[in-house]
Amino acid sequence: MTQALKHGSIIVADWHRCKDSKEYFSKILHKKKRKIFGLLESPVMPPHVPVDTVHYKVFLSGKSGVGKSALAAHLAGLKVPSTHYETTGIETTVVYWPAKLKESGRVLFFRFQLWDCGENALRRFDHLLPSCKEKVDAVLFLFSFTDRTSFDDLANQITKWNESSGSPVVTMVVGTKFDLFMHCDLSEKDVRGFQETWQLPVFRMGCGEDDDRLDVTAPLFNSLAESLWLQDCIIAGQQV
Repeated sequence: MTQALKHGSIIVADWHRCKDSKEYFSKILHKKKRKIFGLLESPVMPPHVPVDTVHYKVFLSGKSGVGKSALAAHLAGLKVPSTHYETTGIETTVVYWPAKLKESGRVLFFRFQLWDCGENALRRFDHLLPSCKEKVDAVLFLFSFTDRTSFDDLANQITKWNESSGSPVVTMVVGTKFDLFMHCDLSEKDVRGFQETWQLPVFRMGCGEDDDRLDVTAPLFNSLAESLWLQDCIIAGQQV
């Protein structure tokens, strides 16, 4: 598990609001909406703007119904189905995020390939979980603010993952359906207690149509990018 980071210690926080970021973000946006990228597609920059792309595999873990597929769709700018359906196998979604390193000023495109697999499919087919874990760089543990049992199950999920994971993996926690506050089954005290116990960041995501906005997704993307970049530097024995 990569050490906890102070937000903005490696990557420029809120860079998406800066003037010099516009050329990069224009390559992942179209009419203020996220561009959709297939597995073999990527943002194309002008020849005079050199930028490297770093690739990471991110697994979404959580109980059925917590919103794994919805989160992947929101992050990628895809339309979220109005009715819930259980993911029947493995679904992958590609998301790009440009970020600027604080120390060097270097800009990178972070390519996150999000892996989502239905809970029932994981139980029925033994080969699916090993496939999801193979060469994985990060895991996002999901719970729903409207489902107390999904929050209570986090400790069990994380413990099982840590016991079976052989290589360094960035771990974070995402609480979904945060905008459904009228049906909220958790308190901020519960979340703070979890963070203090596990020393893991908890990100809050809603399920509304505007949740693919940069201001909403930037904290999660930047924190994920920072942690993954630090993990790579530690493995390579380099300075951040």
